[in-house]
Amino acid sequence: MSNVPFHIAFCVDDNYCRPMGATIASIIDNNPGQAFVFHVLMAAASEDNRRDLSKLEARFPDVQVQLHMIDTRDFSQFGRFIEHTHYSLSIFTRLVIPSVLTGVTERVLYLDADILCVGKLDELVNMDLGGDIAAAVADAPVTTQRRVASLKLEQAEYFNGGVIFINIPQWQAHRITEATMDVLLNRDGDLRFPDQDALNVVLNGRTRFLPGKFNYLYDLIHDLNVNKTAMRPVGDAALIHFAGAVKPWTEWSGHDARELFRKYHAMSPWSHLPLDQAPRNTKELRMHSRFLFRQGKPLQSLRWYLKYLRARKKRK
Repeated sequence: MSNVPFHIAFCVDDNYCRPMGATIASIIDNNPGQAFVFHVLMAAASEDNRRDLSKLEARFPDVQVQLHMIDTRDFSQFGRFIEHTHYSLSIFTRLVIPSVLTGVTERVLYLDADILCVGKLDELVNMDLGGDIAAAVADAPVTTQRRVASLKLEQAEYFNGGVIFINIPQWQAHRITEATMDVLLNRDGDLRFPDQDALNVVLNGRTRFLPGKFNYLYDLIHDLNVNKTAMRPVGDAALIHFAGAVKPWTEWSGHDARELFRKYHAMSPWSHLPLDQAPRNTKELRMHSRFLFRQGKPLQSLRWYLKYLRARKKRK
């Protein structure tokens, strides 16, 4: 491994610092001897999260943490994209990573905070991006086919935005952030995954594709819908991305992915925070009801479905 620091960026809000802590711990644990600089971009940070962020450097000798405060008022024009979803404006923060880190590093690996590292990142650490603007991993074949058709992409390529290796000088030279914002503001209503779709429109035919092991998509709903709670084999995956609506920190899911999360969560400064004991929003309430029904627990399923109906009524 290298003593030259490898830069990794996260864009989170206060609610996602806990899973981000597990992501960071998993990266450090599986890459001994590698120096890291973790850049955390946030619109607001509680005192508790600021304290826990500072503990990362004290706990891990080869780690630096830099907190970058972002003014999300700059993204207020994108509010229409999230009015009826569980997203927050923080999803657009990754668009400013290159400008924030210009002069700090020439390349940075952006990661979603619902990822756990289970292997070495040497290949990325040693990778020369050359003149490529960015590198990413292809999304699931069905998703790629649908998004390519919907977005009318010239190249039949579509990447998942949870892992993006950014060549900062090239990104800035080609004004990728400005072009992406232009798509977000002016494209008609075909952006199902707002910033991810917009980035694919702008970077279509200009993205280096990485091996799938660097963004192994694991959908827990796939397992729970068929009443399976054991982890499926992930092969040579280095970064497991729990991209679905059910996350590995949901105690109520009953899935074994909780144990993988718990392992790394215990290593992080956020280890004092419990896993989610019960569903936290209407989407989770409805899914939990469905999973219980699939488990042959109709009365429990009905109870949670009634909770879902009450919660939905309160939202209206």
